[in-house]
Amino acid sequence: MEVKLAEGWKSRLAPEFEKEYFKNLTDFVRQEYRVGRVYPAGANIFRALDACPPERLKVVIIGQDPYHGPGQANGLCFSVNAGVPAPPSLQNIFKELSADLGQPIPTSGDLTRWAEQGVLLLNAVLTVREHQAASHQGKGWELFTDAVVHTIAREKSGIVYLLWGAYAQRKAGFVDRERNCVIESVHPSPLSAHRGFFGSKPFSRANEYLVSQGKEPIAW
Repeated sequence: MEVKLAEGWKSRLAPEFEKEYFKNLTDFVRQEYRVGRVYPAGANIFRALDACPPERLKVVIIGQDPYHGPGQANGLCFSVNAGVPAPPSLQNIFKELSADLGQPIPTSGDLTRWAEQGVLLLNAVLTVREHQAASHQGKGWELFTDAVVHTIAREKSGIVYLLWGAYAQRKAGFVDRERNCVIESVHPSPLSAHRGFFGSKPFSRANEYLVSQGKEPIAW
């Protein structure tokens, strides 16, 4: 698998690429792309890491797996390309953003602007078959993205972790809360958003912490 990602990540994660699980994962993913429709496009599999190099990292947001509908997944969790209607969870993220910061709901669901400011939008699983949610879970991606989160936790402090839902909270459950800011709530899915995501003010709280650390806040 041709791994296109920022050099800072490539050097840190090089040991993972040599492990047996990653070689098996590579074989599986290549075969999946050969025989069917898989998202995101191959060039965007590692886009979350490529768009947010470690030296720029300020905020970590963890999703589960990519959108599985045509034209949706673009390699950043919760994000869709400009012109693509925002899926329900992203609609709720934007509703809370607007209520929290008193600004208009964004017109584009493309979150590249967040990534470029240091927000790592990392799905736990980086590929999916069309119309088959969770179809690439348990194939090795979770081990790889665990390595990413462990690397961040080991090397960096003063990072904001926005952990929405039990899955994300488990994924980063080991993060040192004394050295970082961990903001948790239920998932923004329509099934759960009314049970504590709305009103949680994650965006203003994240920026308050970043400012307290002497960092530029995110222009959400």
